[in-house]
Amino acid sequence: MRVFAHLSDLHLDGGERADARAAAVLDYLGNLARPVEAVLVTGDLADHGAPEEYRRAAELLEHPSPVLVCPGNHDARAPFREILLGQPPGDEPVNVATDVGGVLVALCDSTIPGRDAGYLADETLVWLDEVLTAHEGPSLVAFHHPPVAVGIPLVDAIRQTGQDRLAEVVTRHLGIAALLCGHVHTGAGTTFAGVPVRIAPGVVSGSLLPVEPGADRGWDEGGPLDHEGPPSLLLHVLHDDGRLTSHQRVVPFSG
Repeated sequence: MRVFAHLSDLHLDGGERADARAAAVLDYLGNLARPVEAVLVTGDLADHGAPEEYRRAAELLEHPSPVLVCPGNHDARAPFREILLGQPPGDEPVNVATDVGGVLVALCDSTIPGRDAGYLADETLVWLDEVLTAHEGPSLVAFHHPPVAVGIPLVDAIRQTGQDRLAEVVTRHLGIAALLCGHVHTGAGTTFAGVPVRIAPGVVSGSLLPVEPGADRGWDEGGPLDHEGPPSLLLHVLHDDGRLTSHQRVVPFSG
């Protein structure tokens, strides 16, 4: 049994609140009985894409297990790549594949610079198809924007589009255990192209469904977001038969 931690949407902005919530999640992971195989962070590590936000992210995300990251719509590719990945700055999509104990983790860049919605560039889909083809064994594919609607109108309006192209790639690779994403700020599960989709809750805030009080707020009013609840994350159990079971964990927090 292999366990992967999955968190998303830290939105580090130089303030104490976002720092404290992210630190609480990492403290929780540090106190597990044994380290997870890897910590996956599916985007919006920074709130403004500023270099100092990524330097703080690098400090907070120190962990004995590999920490694997992909950008979200609040991130900026050049400082993200330079500070978090140690690569030369550049504006091309940030796509990274890592073998973690025989499990391929393919982190794709679903961002469109300057926009909140998501889209996987053609070069990203070609890259994804190639790394999945070259790998024998189970794989996890991660990106920030979910490729399906989740029932929160303001979020669905800025989800990943062009998803039929992704579906063509996904259906060619039976070893994909799940698609992992963030962006929604709530823990959720659905399916896409016959594959489980697991959406990590937001570390910085939660998200409200239309049936919940406050969900009718627009982005200029703070959005359909819950800023009061404690941070949480997902723990994914990858079984030997390739199935993925996901558990949401709420982190004790007094901030």
